[in-house]
Amino acid sequence: MLLVMADEYRRQGLELERRIFELDIKCSSLRSEKQDDDYLQNASAILEKLKSYYRQGGESTNLSKVLQDYTQVILDITFYEENKLVDQEFPEDCSPFKIQQLLQDLTEPEVLAGRLASAQEVQSVLGLELLECLYWRRGALLYMYCHTLHQRKQWIKKNKDTFLKCIQEGVRYLMRMLQVRNSVKLNDGVVLHDTATANFLSEGIFSDTHLLTMMYIGEMCFWAVKYEDCSADTADRKGDRLQFRDIGTQILNKYVLACEGPLQGQGWNTENAKEILSILQ
Repeated sequence: MLLVMADEYRRQGLELERRIFELDIKCSSLRSEKQDDDYLQNASAILEKLKSYYRQGGESTNLSKVLQDYTQVILDITFYEENKLVDQEFPEDCSPFKIQQLLQDLTEPEVLAGRLASAQEVQSVLGLELLECLYWRRGALLYMYCHTLHQRKQWIKKNKDTFLKCIQEGVRYLMRMLQVRNSVKLNDGVVLHDTATANFLSEGIFSDTHLLTMMYIGEMCFWAVKYEDCSADTADRKGDRLQFRDIGTQILNKYVLACEGPLQGQGWNTENAKEILSILQ
């Protein structure tokens, strides 16, 4: 049994090494398009370090750092590719394939971490910030795609189910992002002298990105509610869907309370959130 586990570990380690050298080829190709791109330059620098690590034998004691560096390379390269899609306004012919490829790439670090460090939790291997970023990037990509599709009324008429599927997948990723860190329970011996900070942490709001995530979720839930009643899905398939109205209402109420409370005057707008709430509630 131990030999089988060792063989599997070795196989996954070789898979990670293979992926790193493949990413190096891909990064070089993309840099030929835009040599001065900051994200590709950063990815290239990290890849050089990772290749050197493997050429020197690669000690397994550094596995967590290797996986973190690998994850950062994935984040940098896919960010460049996402920006190309956004700049091109998500071309109808190629966007579905490219988006699925990007989602797969952004899922891979979590999968590899789970296989290579099975005795540890993924978040302890990759770290909270990288894990949050992986969920955020997948959810935000689908948000941007759905935002573009939402303006293509004729496309939605023919592809409602595809649109709703993209929304559901995006909302799930963004909700997972909000759940990576446990909210701080104020009765667990935690002493915070700043009441506003205490309230944010108790609600699981740790950054501006968490607030933006809430707004994204609210908007996507609104789009889903708008179109799901017209979907031709069977009752069984609809039963698998998220409760968009309830989720959107809960998340946006929390967003409005934060923006009009502790964050009042900090540039956060609640007009769109309130308008959506008036429809969802």
